[in-house]
Amino acid sequence: MASAFSRLRDETLSKFRDDMAEDLEDQIWALRREVSSLKKRLSKRGAAAFEDTHRGASDIYDEILSRVHDAMPHIARRTRKVGQAARDNPVATTVIGLAVVGLLIGLLVRR
Repeated sequence: MASAFSRLRDETLSKFRDDMAEDLEDQIWALRREVSSLKKRLSKRGAAAFEDTHRGASDIYDEILSRVHDAMPHIARRTRKVGQAARDNPVATTVIGLAVVGLLIGLLVRR
């Protein structure tokens, strides 16, 4: 009688283990499907975020180009004035140029 009880117990434990293994396999497959689904969703969101960022950066770039283009006549006039002032005052221009070079050398030497 003890052996019949042992066999029944072993069969029950074996069935329980098999059921647990099946449940675990089912859960693993469900998790894999969920991870795959999450990867797809993240990929779509990442692509959308990239597209939005690219569009925004393109708009900013176009705005900067427009402003620079609008400022070019003013910059050209100022450059001509500075050039004329440098031609009119060569000594002052040389002193300022040497001072700037000295400052740059001083900054580079400190590093």
